[in-house]
Amino acid sequence: MGFQEDYTFWSLAHYFIAVQEYRIIQLSKEQDELWLEKLEHKEAKVIRLLRYNLDWSSWMQRDIQETALKAESIRRQLGRKNLPALNIYVTAYPPVDDYEFRITEPYLPENGKASVQTMLIESSNPGSIKQMESVFHDPFTFPGGEYTETDADELKQSALSNAVNKAKKEKALFHFGKPFFTYIFVFIQLGMFLFLEWKGGSTDTAALIKYGAKFNPLILDGEWWRFFTPIVLHIGLLHLLMNTLALYYLGSAVERVYGNVRFVFIYLSAGFCGTLASFIFSPTLSAGASGAIFGCFGALLYFGLIYPKLFFRTMGFNILIVLGINLAFGFTVPGIDNAGHIGGLIGGFLATGIVHFPKKRKSWLQMLFLVFTAGLIAGLLKYGFNEPGKMINDQTAMIMAQEYIKTEEYEKARLLLIDFIQEEEAPSELYFLLSYAEVKEGRLQEAKEHLEHVIKDNAAFHEAHYNLALLYLDEENAAKAKQHAQKAVDLSPEQQEYQQLLEQILERETSVRQ
Repeated sequence: MGFQEDYTFWSLAHYFIAVQEYRIIQLSKEQDELWLEKLEHKEAKVIRLLRYNLDWSSWMQRDIQETALKAESIRRQLGRKNLPALNIYVTAYPPVDDYEFRITEPYLPENGKASVQTMLIESSNPGSIKQMESVFHDPFTFPGGEYTETDADELKQSALSNAVNKAKKEKALFHFGKPFFTYIFVFIQLGMFLFLEWKGGSTDTAALIKYGAKFNPLILDGEWWRFFTPIVLHIGLLHLLMNTLALYYLGSAVERVYGNVRFVFIYLSAGFCGTLASFIFSPTLSAGASGAIFGCFGALLYFGLIYPKLFFRTMGFNILIVLGINLAFGFTVPGIDNAGHIGGLIGGFLATGIVHFPKKRKSWLQMLFLVFTAGLIAGLLKYGFNEPGKMINDQTAMIMAQEYIKTEEYEKARLLLIDFIQEEEAPSELYFLLSYAEVKEGRLQEAKEHLEHVIKDNAAFHEAHYNLALLYLDEENAAKAKQHAQKAVDLSPEQQEYQQLLEQILERETSVRQ
């Protein structure tokens, strides 16, 4: 086989690798058969290049069938619905008998989905290369003249070196750092879970609030560190296990790509942004590493923005599917803080844009990300602290008021409830708590008015009737006291203190008559 065929073969190989950016799947030991792949290409996802002097078309037909079987095997390994393959023969001359009818249409085996389109490139006929123009929009042409063995070897080395260097660069992108802080965060959240269990339970509201869960009233009260501490707290064992598993896999991937220091910045920034979004859009108590973990998704999406071809060829579709499932799960299952998830996703993407890739600066892009992120965070914080009433709902207001009352901080409870009631149409339970705090502060008239509001809104609120009876008794208004005490007993006869109060009022009434 002459140098002309060698040179043609390696010229095509170099063109596919260096210009069309195909990757080597397999090179035969004799280096006369080369398999390449580029899944992004619509018409030729796989190329098989064979240097062989054809004789009879029957041999070519059998070879096409074997090529189709191998292409089908590759299709199954890749999990593709279909796989168009381009089969190119580099030969000195075409077969001696009729062969055109065998390659006019792509060959598709029975029960197979990998089609094979065949082309013959004659080394003695440079014009035969024009067949490729229908598949590749960057036409390939040979320089004229004869070629030596050295020319063919140099072209071969150039093609193979190009392929190896590209593979090394791509591999280096996924192995910049080794996971270290991923494991540190895993151990921290495991340790904090055990600590919470020791201090009252990871599902205990009081313990979660005490040790750093996201709780809007306390953030509004100045406890800014609660934007970060929820990252390492989890509510229940299942919540912990799911997030730990996700952190182990996603965190490891992000830390390998971006390195240790960048990973810490991305993870904590995403966690902060997730908590901030939850603070703005979800007033309920929350905790968990979910926002930071979604930030890892955001970091991988940034990878896809910068290296789209490599992203979709490696992990892209899997990442998008898993992310879509998690977001859909968050939107459809009640009790999930999806605001925190989306905030973490966006925060992780933006944080990655700020630090970019190791040893690859893009100053203008990084500055753009930094300015936009700082402006967005500042705007959200300003909105949240300027609209405190919108950051609290019935549940959080009640929980916070109960905590204040438990610690005998009655003024704080009263001020919190008054602020909330002025902003919202509060339920009767909050008015009742407010009246309790007012009684403890000696604001009896205000307490009485709020208790009257409670029973007007909910006539079956027996605790309110009982407390009103006490207040009217203190005012020496026996008739009103008797009326509300009797109502409390009627509504909840099993409460002994209600019965005792009614008996006390009746005894006073009897003694006054006597």
